[in-house]
Amino acid sequence: MGTVTKRKYKLKEPYLGILKIVGVILLILLVIFLFYRYQINSIKKIGYSEKASNYILFHFKKDYVLQVGENKTLNAAFESSDYKEEYLERYRKITYQNHKNLIKNINTLIKKKYSDGDINLILSHGSDSDVTEFSKRDRVRYIDEFLSYDFAKISNYDRYVNYSDLEGDEDEDVVIYVNMDLDKEPYTDAIEEKNYGIDMVVNKHRFLSKKFNPDLVKVSTKYASEAGMKLRSEAYEAFIKMSKACEKDGLGIVINSAYRSYDDQVDTQEYYRKWYGDSYVEKYVAKPGFSEHQTGLAIDVGSRSTNVFANSKEYQWMLDNSYKYGYIIRYEKKYEHMTLFRAEPWHYRYVGVDIAKKIHEEGITLEEYYVRYLDK
Repeated sequence: MGTVTKRKYKLKEPYLGILKIVGVILLILLVIFLFYRYQINSIKKIGYSEKASNYILFHFKKDYVLQVGENKTLNAAFESSDYKEEYLERYRKITYQNHKNLIKNINTLIKKKYSDGDINLILSHGSDSDVTEFSKRDRVRYIDEFLSYDFAKISNYDRYVNYSDLEGDEDEDVVIYVNMDLDKEPYTDAIEEKNYGIDMVVNKHRFLSKKFNPDLVKVSTKYASEAGMKLRSEAYEAFIKMSKACEKDGLGIVINSAYRSYDDQVDTQEYYRKWYGDSYVEKYVAKPGFSEHQTGLAIDVGSRSTNVFANSKEYQWMLDNSYKYGYIIRYEKKYEHMTLFRAEPWHYRYVGVDIAKKIHEEGITLEEYYVRYLDK
């Protein structure tokens, strides 16, 4: 057999030159890409997004952001098509809010000559839509009169001004009262309460649906003045503990009224209307849906030793101790202008120990607690 001769293929010189050039170009591109990624990653490590980092790098802002450090508002500005170079320093000084139109609204507010402090107040006291609407209006001169309070709402600004002009109250009180809707007539533009937790608020401006039916347990006649009463379990268990503690002090409390359904409240209204007339009902009896008893968390407390609870030792004991078990006295004489219900020494509401303690220590109503700490 003959031997097979292997041929060696050798690229011609011109092709070798082309491959070398391509290789050098690819190497240069790789080096450039690696350098680019290094620069981008060094910016991202500070806290900027990929999109913002690209803008920063290609618009020669790297040294600036390295000096500033992480800044969420700057990040949003570099990401936004609304970014304006002349406002760069203003963006840096404004506190970030998670708003879709943050940069656009900041630009508008800057044009209207608001200070950085004013802009921070406006942004921090409303949603994106609230701020967008507010930014459309003419400049407000004294923005901090009301918005210096954490619980103020930019959407209520005009109502704060109007209520202040009418009532002349202190700014903080104005914010609290308006946020409670006290600038509106009772039962007007009422809000349906859809938070069914122990911190729910039901009053003449917040109501429960007729369909609301809480989970209830039967109250033993050991703790109630008659059979058939019901409460939410957490309220009932707390009352048992409170009753036992009261008994240890030689006193006795009893539940005279507990849960009332929407329909029960209709019957209650008709009962008082029959015996006392329409004016009495309008003034003193909650409309169906607006009674705390529908929550299953409210009770009317009585003394086992006297029929006049306000004159009893048990009443004083409740004032001093009920908060330890999660109950607050709901309607006091000094707070009638807030609760819009006449004083009821016997009416107590379960809100849990933490909230009850806070309300007791600060000497505030459930409405004020809601405004200050819950209605964000």
